[in-house]
Amino acid sequence: MIFLIHSETTDGTIDANLGLPEYSYYFVLRAFRPLLEEMGLTVAVADPEREVDRLARNARRHGETCVFLSFSPPHRRTYVARDCPTIPVFAWEFDAIPTESWDDDPRNDWRTVLAATGRAITHSRFAAEAVTRAMGASYDVASLPAPVWDAYAPLHVAQAVPELGRQRTLRVRGRVYDSRAIDFAPYVPLRCPKHVHPALPDHAGSRESERDITLDGVIYTAVFCPLDGRKNWFDMICAFCLVMRERADATLVLKLTHHRCDEVIGAMMKDLAKLPPFACRIVIIDGYLCDDSYRRLAAASHFTLNTSHGEGQCLPLMEYMSAGKPAVTPVHSSMRDYVTGENAFLVRSHPEPTSWPHDPRQMYRTLRHRIDFESLMAALDESYRVARTDPARYARMAQAAHDGLRRHCSRAAIRDGLAAFLTAQPSVRPQRVKASA
Repeated sequence: MIFLIHSETTDGTIDANLGLPEYSYYFVLRAFRPLLEEMGLTVAVADPEREVDRLARNARRHGETCVFLSFSPPHRRTYVARDCPTIPVFAWEFDAIPTESWDDDPRNDWRTVLAATGRAITHSRFAAEAVTRAMGASYDVASLPAPVWDAYAPLHVAQAVPELGRQRTLRVRGRVYDSRAIDFAPYVPLRCPKHVHPALPDHAGSRESERDITLDGVIYTAVFCPLDGRKNWFDMICAFCLVMRERADATLVLKLTHHRCDEVIGAMMKDLAKLPPFACRIVIIDGYLCDDSYRRLAAASHFTLNTSHGEGQCLPLMEYMSAGKPAVTPVHSSMRDYVTGENAFLVRSHPEPTSWPHDPRQMYRTLRHRIDFESLMAALDESYRVARTDPARYARMAQAAHDGLRRHCSRAAIRDGLAAFLTAQPSVRPQRVKASA
């Protein structure tokens, strides 16, 4: 079998596209590709409308079958091929998929594209249930998370205990803002009204510069796009600084995934300036880390932190937990599939109305999850206590994270289900529509 694969972001554009809508599909495709290559010939296509049907017809002439996997949400460039079975592969973090159209584009109603393809792959049971509610019980939708465990599992050390006294030096390409070197006075509200944007601290370097940073103590790491409001970084920073305000050995590393972060980093500075004085350390990394540097950061961390309102699967959380890093996180949306009380310090959350993220009307049509701030503070406090005073429990949680993610997102766990889904005939006959749909 030949697998044709496509993502809007490619190896050549990921640095410039970092943080733009749907950039994370590049990492999902990259995680699936080795598994697909074990199952058949895999061909990346740059322009689906020009390439997919031609390649499928050529394969058929040589007795081969093709499947086109479009790693993209249905309303974007999910080209429905005429001569090749098409399967959209997408993440979703809300309880309802879009079932209305706007801007004279029928693709904004996802049912249009899903009906045309006849089947789909999502990355969580939560998302699969949302598709089933909209498309009917007979619609073929698979829950297959990105197989990231194998790449991060080697970072796990069995019976690991937190080495709190050892310094860890990381090579970073990008700007680094360190709270220990920042004067927050220029950012206090009386000196810095909302419409005023003071210059960022000048010690950070440039996004192209390389430097070594040293981390020590109890290290928490969060990886997210700061311009994505669903990531809820304000609660994260505020809770951490309040809980750890007298703990100089507590460090929060914020690895930002966007190519233009000046304004949001300025907003972070203003929020940090509002807080009571804190002894803990905040390190903001603004830049694209190569695979080796990214893994070194994961290996250096003791915990991974998430405070989002919803997740389609949350690759960074899955990667760090695969590496044996316990999480501090809510257990809603996709995280219900792999987060437990054995591998994470759980944060309560509650549903609240919201709109679909790409709906310019901002109509309330679905639900997200509001973080319980008191619960977040309690989870952070307990995680720190465990790291400092209960190494046996930390080791158990690290092992549970590693083992739980192996069952959830290793290649071995996903291979059979993926193969069966790709080779089966859809239960619902695809509805022929215009190719642009």
